[in-house]
Amino acid sequence: MQEESTVNKTVAITGAFSYTGKYATRLLLDRGYRVRTLTYHPDRENPFGDRVEVFPYCFEDSNKLSQTLLGASVLINTYWVRFPRGESTFETAVQNTRTLITAAKNAGVKRIVHVSIANPSATSPLGYYRGKAELEQAVRDSGLSYTILRPTVIFGVEDILINNIAWFVRHFPVFGIPGDGKYGIRPIYVEDMARLVADAVNGCETRVLDAVGPETFSFEELVRLIARQVGSSVRLVRLPTALAYLATLVTGRFVGDTILTWEEYEGLMLNLLAPEGPSSGPTRLSQWLAENGETVGMRYASEVARHYAKQS
Repeated sequence: MQEESTVNKTVAITGAFSYTGKYATRLLLDRGYRVRTLTYHPDRENPFGDRVEVFPYCFEDSNKLSQTLLGASVLINTYWVRFPRGESTFETAVQNTRTLITAAKNAGVKRIVHVSIANPSATSPLGYYRGKAELEQAVRDSGLSYTILRPTVIFGVEDILINNIAWFVRHFPVFGIPGDGKYGIRPIYVEDMARLVADAVNGCETRVLDAVGPETFSFEELVRLIARQVGSSVRLVRLPTALAYLATLVTGRFVGDTILTWEEYEGLMLNLLAPEGPSSGPTRLSQWLAENGETVGMRYASEVARHYAKQS
Protein backbone atom coordinates (compact mmCIF):
# COMPACT_ATOMS: atom_id res chain seq x y z
CA MET A 1 0.00 0.00 0.00
CA GLN A 2 2.87 2.39 0.83
CA GLU A 3 4.49 1.69 -2.56
CA GLU A 4 1.25 2.44 -4.40
CA SER A 5 0.87 5.71 -2.50
CA THR A 6 4.42 6.75 -3.40
CA VAL A 7 3.84 6.01 -7.07
CA ASN A 8 0.65 8.04 -7.10
CA LYS A 9 2.51 10.97 -5.53
CA THR A 10 5.14 11.05 -8.29
CA VAL A 11 4.82 13.86 -10.82
CA ALA A 12 6.90 14.44 -13.96
CA ILE A 13 7.28 18.02 -15.13
CA THR A 14 9.03 19.40 -18.16
CA GLY A 15 11.26 22.34 -17.29
CA ALA A 16 11.30 22.29 -13.49
CA PHE A 17 14.12 24.86 -13.61
CA SER A 18 12.27 27.18 -15.99
CA TYR A 19 10.42 30.33 -14.97
CA THR A 20 6.92 29.01 -14.24
CA GLY A 21 8.13 25.43 -13.76
CA LYS A 22 10.33 26.42 -10.84
CA TYR A 23 7.43 27.91 -8.91
CA ALA A 24 5.16 24.95 -9.67
CA THR A 25 7.87 22.49 -8.62
CA ARG A 26 8.37 24.29 -5.31
CA LEU A 27 4.65 24.01 -4.57
CA LEU A 28 4.56 20.33 -5.48
CA LEU A 29 7.50 19.54 -3.22
CA ASP A 30 5.86 21.47 -0.37
CA ARG A 31 2.74 19.36 -0.88
CA GLY A 32 4.68 16.13 -0.54
CA TYR A 33 4.98 15.08 -4.18
CA ARG A 34 8.02 13.34 -5.58
CA VAL A 35 9.14 15.26 -8.66
CA ARG A 36 11.22 14.37 -11.67
CA THR A 37 11.93 16.70 -14.56
CA LEU A 38 12.87 16.52 -18.22
CA THR A 39 15.06 19.34 -19.48
CA TYR A 40 17.41 20.38 -22.25
CA HIS A 41 19.81 21.54 -19.53
CA PRO A 42 20.42 18.58 -17.17
CA ASP A 43 23.69 20.19 -16.03
CA ARG A 44 22.01 23.47 -15.09
CA GLU A 45 22.16 24.39 -11.40
CA ASN A 46 19.41 22.48 -9.60
CA PRO A 47 17.84 24.71 -6.93
CA PHE A 48 16.01 21.70 -5.46
CA GLY A 49 19.00 19.40 -4.96
CA ASP A 50 18.24 15.69 -4.71
CA ARG A 51 14.54 16.37 -4.17
CA VAL A 52 14.07 16.51 -7.97
CA GLU A 53 15.29 13.76 -10.30
CA VAL A 54 16.69 15.19 -13.53
CA PHE A 55 16.53 13.55 -16.97
CA PRO A 56 17.45 14.95 -20.39
CA TYR A 57 14.87 15.16 -23.13
CA CYS A 58 15.26 12.24 -25.53
CA PHE A 59 12.57 12.89 -28.13
CA GLU A 60 14.51 10.82 -30.67
CA ASP A 61 14.00 7.65 -28.54
CA SER A 62 10.38 7.25 -27.45
CA ASN A 63 11.14 4.04 -25.52
CA LYS A 64 13.82 5.75 -23.46
CA LEU A 65 11.46 8.69 -22.94
CA SER A 66 8.82 6.30 -21.60
CA GLN A 67 11.37 4.82 -19.20
CA THR A 68 12.00 8.22 -17.65
CA LEU A 69 8.25 8.58 -17.01
CA LEU A 70 7.62 5.14 -15.47
CA GLY A 71 5.99 5.42 -12.06
CA ALA A 72 4.70 8.95 -12.55
CA SER A 73 0.95 9.35 -12.33
CA VAL A 74 0.83 12.88 -13.78
CA LEU A 75 2.76 14.71 -16.50
CA ILE A 76 2.92 18.50 -16.33
CA ASN A 77 3.87 19.73 -19.78
CA THR A 78 5.29 23.23 -20.16
CA TYR A 79 7.53 22.34 -23.13
CA TRP A 80 7.33 24.69 -26.13
CA VAL A 81 9.44 27.16 -28.09
CA ARG A 82 8.66 30.86 -28.02
CA PHE A 83 10.14 31.46 -31.46
CA PRO A 84 11.95 29.40 -34.12
CA ARG A 85 15.71 29.30 -33.70
CA GLY A 86 17.99 26.91 -35.57
CA GLU A 87 16.49 23.42 -35.49
CA SER A 88 13.92 24.47 -32.88
CA THR A 89 10.76 25.32 -34.78
CA PHE A 90 7.05 25.26 -34.02
CA GLU A 91 6.77 22.14 -36.17
CA THR A 92 9.47 20.27 -34.24
CA ALA A 93 7.95 21.41 -30.95
CA VAL A 94 4.60 19.97 -32.01
CA GLN A 95 6.18 16.67 -33.05
CA ASN A 96 8.26 16.45 -29.87
CA THR A 97 5.22 17.10 -27.71
CA ARG A 98 3.24 14.43 -29.53
CA THR A 99 6.09 12.02 -28.84
CA LEU A 100 6.05 13.06 -25.17
CA ILE A 101 2.30 12.49 -24.84
CA THR A 102 2.57 9.04 -26.42
CA ALA A 103 5.53 8.15 -24.18
CA ALA A 104 3.58 9.26 -21.12
CA LYS A 105 0.62 7.11 -22.04
CA ASN A 106 2.89 4.10 -22.69
CA ALA A 107 4.55 4.66 -19.30
CA GLY A 108 1.22 4.46 -17.49
CA VAL A 109 0.75 8.16 -16.77
CA LYS A 110 -2.91 8.75 -16.01
CA ARG A 111 -3.24 12.51 -16.27
CA ILE A 112 -1.74 15.47 -18.16
CA VAL A 113 -1.61 19.08 -17.04
CA HIS A 114 -0.82 20.93 -20.24
CA VAL A 115 0.23 24.57 -20.46
CA SER A 116 -1.09 26.12 -23.67
CA ILE A 117 -1.76 29.76 -24.61
CA ALA A 118 -4.81 32.02 -24.57
CA ASN A 119 -6.94 31.82 -27.72
CA PRO A 120 -5.22 29.03 -29.67
CA SER A 121 -6.81 28.29 -33.04
CA ALA A 122 -6.31 25.53 -35.58
CA THR A 123 -7.11 28.05 -38.33
CA SER A 124 -4.83 30.82 -37.04
CA PRO A 125 -2.37 32.30 -39.55
CA LEU A 126 0.10 32.46 -36.64
CA GLY A 127 2.22 29.33 -36.26
CA TYR A 128 2.50 29.76 -32.50
CA TYR A 129 -1.25 29.76 -31.92
CA ARG A 130 -1.91 27.11 -34.55
CA GLY A 131 0.69 24.78 -33.03
CA LYS A 132 -0.76 25.25 -29.56
CA ALA A 133 -4.23 24.37 -30.86
CA GLU A 134 -2.86 21.24 -32.51
CA LEU A 135 -1.33 20.12 -29.23
CA GLU A 136 -4.49 20.78 -27.27
CA GLN A 137 -6.22 18.41 -29.67
CA ALA A 138 -3.46 15.84 -29.15
CA VAL A 139 -4.03 16.04 -25.39
CA ARG A 140 -7.76 15.56 -25.89
CA ASP A 141 -7.16 12.60 -28.20
CA SER A 142 -4.75 10.92 -25.75
CA GLY A 143 -7.55 9.28 -23.78
CA LEU A 144 -6.02 10.53 -20.52
CA SER A 145 -7.69 12.86 -18.08
CA TYR A 146 -6.36 16.38 -18.46
CA THR A 147 -6.39 20.01 -17.50
CA ILE A 148 -5.37 22.51 -20.17
CA LEU A 149 -4.27 25.90 -18.85
CA ARG A 150 -4.25 28.90 -21.19
CA PRO A 151 -2.07 31.70 -19.78
CA THR A 152 -1.64 35.13 -21.30
CA VAL A 153 1.36 37.11 -20.01
CA ILE A 154 2.93 35.78 -16.80
CA PHE A 155 4.53 38.41 -14.59
CA GLY A 156 6.82 38.18 -11.58
CA VAL A 157 10.36 38.83 -10.38
CA GLU A 158 12.01 36.92 -13.24
CA ASP A 159 9.55 37.56 -16.07
CA ILE A 160 10.55 38.74 -19.53
CA LEU A 161 7.89 41.10 -20.94
CA ILE A 162 6.97 43.30 -17.96
CA ASN A 163 10.57 43.46 -16.78
CA ASN A 164 11.89 44.46 -20.19
CA ILE A 165 9.23 47.11 -20.75
CA ALA A 166 10.39 48.54 -17.43
CA TRP A 167 14.03 48.32 -18.56
CA PHE A 168 13.23 50.18 -21.78
CA VAL A 169 11.31 53.01 -20.11
CA ARG A 170 14.17 53.36 -17.60
CA HIS A 171 16.85 53.63 -20.29
CA PHE A 172 15.27 55.39 -23.27
CA PRO A 173 13.56 58.80 -23.52
CA VAL A 174 10.94 57.50 -25.99
CA PHE A 175 8.91 54.29 -26.11
CA GLY A 176 7.12 53.28 -29.31
CA ILE A 177 3.54 51.99 -29.03
CA PRO A 178 2.62 49.82 -32.03
CA GLY A 179 -0.61 50.96 -33.68
CA ASP A 180 -3.30 52.56 -31.53
CA GLY A 181 -2.20 50.84 -28.31
CA LYS A 182 -5.78 49.90 -27.41
CA TYR A 183 -5.39 46.10 -27.67
CA GLY A 184 -5.56 44.36 -24.33
CA ILE A 185 -3.37 42.35 -21.97
CA ARG A 186 -4.67 40.43 -18.98
CA PRO A 187 -1.55 39.30 -17.07
CA ILE A 188 -1.38 36.61 -14.38
CA TYR A 189 1.12 36.46 -11.52
CA VAL A 190 3.62 33.61 -11.73
CA GLU A 191 2.75 32.23 -8.28
CA ASP A 192 -0.95 32.24 -9.17
CA MET A 193 -0.12 30.39 -12.39
CA ALA A 194 2.01 27.88 -10.48
CA ARG A 195 -0.84 27.27 -8.07
CA LEU A 196 -3.19 26.50 -10.95
CA VAL A 197 -0.66 23.97 -12.25
CA ALA A 198 -0.14 22.32 -8.86
CA ASP A 199 -3.87 22.25 -8.05
CA ALA A 200 -4.62 20.55 -11.38
CA VAL A 201 -2.38 17.59 -10.49
CA ASN A 202 -4.78 16.24 -7.88
CA GLY A 203 -7.90 15.71 -9.94
CA CYS A 204 -9.52 13.61 -12.60
CA GLU A 205 -11.78 16.15 -14.26
CA THR A 206 -11.38 17.26 -17.86
CA ARG A 207 -10.98 21.01 -17.87
CA VAL A 208 -9.81 23.89 -20.06
CA LEU A 209 -9.11 27.10 -18.12
CA ASP A 210 -7.97 30.58 -19.13
CA ALA A 211 -5.17 31.50 -16.73
CA VAL A 212 -5.79 35.23 -16.29
CA GLY A 213 -5.45 37.82 -13.57
CA PRO A 214 -8.09 40.24 -12.27
CA GLU A 215 -6.95 43.28 -14.30
CA THR A 216 -7.11 44.05 -18.02
CA PHE A 217 -5.01 46.83 -19.50
CA SER A 218 -4.70 48.26 -22.95
CA PHE A 219 -1.08 48.02 -24.03
CA GLU A 220 -0.64 51.77 -23.76
CA GLU A 221 -2.18 51.77 -20.26
CA LEU A 222 0.22 49.00 -19.27
CA VAL A 223 3.30 50.89 -20.43
CA ARG A 224 2.14 54.08 -18.71
CA LEU A 225 1.54 52.16 -15.48
CA ILE A 226 5.00 50.59 -15.58
CA ALA A 227 6.65 53.93 -16.36
CA ARG A 228 4.84 55.60 -13.47
CA GLN A 229 5.78 52.90 -10.97
CA VAL A 230 9.48 52.91 -11.91
CA GLY A 231 9.59 56.72 -11.86
CA SER A 232 10.22 57.20 -15.58
CA SER A 233 9.20 60.28 -17.55
CA VAL A 234 9.49 58.43 -20.87
CA ARG A 235 7.49 59.83 -23.77
CA LEU A 236 5.12 57.38 -25.48
CA VAL A 237 4.69 57.72 -29.24
CA ARG A 238 2.39 55.70 -31.45
CA LEU A 239 4.11 54.11 -34.42
CA PRO A 240 2.99 52.10 -37.44
CA THR A 241 3.33 48.44 -36.49
CA ALA A 242 6.02 47.72 -39.08
CA LEU A 243 8.13 50.63 -37.83
CA ALA A 244 7.73 49.57 -34.20
CA TYR A 245 8.77 46.04 -35.13
CA LEU A 246 11.80 47.35 -36.99
CA ALA A 247 12.78 49.28 -33.88
CA THR A 248 12.63 46.11 -31.78
CA LEU A 249 14.79 44.30 -34.34
CA VAL A 250 17.44 47.03 -34.16
CA THR A 251 17.32 47.15 -30.37
CA GLY A 252 17.38 43.35 -30.26
CA ARG A 253 20.72 43.37 -32.06
CA PHE A 254 22.00 45.85 -29.49
CA VAL A 255 21.01 43.67 -26.50
CA GLY A 256 21.65 40.34 -28.26
CA ASP A 257 18.09 39.09 -27.89
CA THR A 258 14.79 38.51 -29.67
CA ILE A 259 12.61 41.13 -27.99
CA LEU A 260 9.32 40.42 -29.76
CA THR A 261 8.63 38.41 -32.87
CA TRP A 262 6.32 39.52 -35.66
CA GLU A 263 3.85 36.79 -34.62
CA GLU A 264 3.87 38.13 -31.07
CA TYR A 265 3.13 41.61 -32.39
CA GLU A 266 0.22 40.24 -34.40
CA GLY A 267 -1.14 38.15 -31.52
CA LEU A 268 -0.98 41.16 -29.23
CA MET A 269 -2.69 43.50 -31.69
CA LEU A 270 -5.39 40.92 -32.46
CA ASN A 271 -6.35 41.18 -28.77
CA LEU A 272 -5.53 37.52 -28.13
CA LEU A 273 -3.97 38.22 -24.72
CA ALA A 274 -7.10 39.57 -23.05
CA PRO A 275 -9.72 36.79 -22.90
CA GLU A 276 -12.92 37.59 -21.07
CA GLY A 277 -14.29 35.62 -18.15
CA PRO A 278 -13.62 35.25 -14.42
CA SER A 279 -10.16 35.74 -12.95
CA SER A 280 -8.24 32.57 -12.12
CA GLY A 281 -5.62 34.33 -9.97
CA PRO A 282 -6.11 37.08 -7.37
CA THR A 283 -2.83 39.02 -7.65
CA ARG A 284 -3.10 42.44 -9.31
CA LEU A 285 -0.23 43.61 -11.50
CA SER A 286 -0.86 47.19 -10.38
CA GLN A 287 -0.31 46.23 -6.74
CA TRP A 288 2.72 44.08 -7.55
CA LEU A 289 4.31 46.95 -9.48
CA ALA A 290 3.63 49.33 -6.61
CA GLU A 291 5.53 46.97 -4.31
CA ASN A 292 8.36 46.16 -6.74
CA GLY A 293 8.76 49.34 -8.77
CA GLU A 294 12.20 50.10 -7.34
CA THR A 295 13.70 46.87 -8.68
CA VAL A 296 11.69 45.80 -11.74
CA GLY A 297 13.51 46.51 -14.97
CA MET A 298 16.86 47.25 -13.35
CA ARG A 299 18.46 44.57 -15.51
CA TYR A 300 17.53 43.39 -18.99
CA ALA A 301 16.18 39.80 -19.08
CA SER A 302 17.37 37.98 -22.19
CA GLU A 303 15.19 35.20 -23.59
CA VAL A 304 18.05 33.96 -25.75
CA ALA A 305 20.47 33.81 -22.83
CA ARG A 306 17.89 32.07 -20.64
CA HIS A 307 17.09 29.27 -23.06
CA TYR A 308 19.92 28.99 -25.56
CA ALA A 309 23.16 30.04 -23.84
CA LYS A 310 25.51 27.15 -23.20
CA GLN A 311 25.54 26.07 -19.61
CA SER A 312 28.82 25.59 -17.75
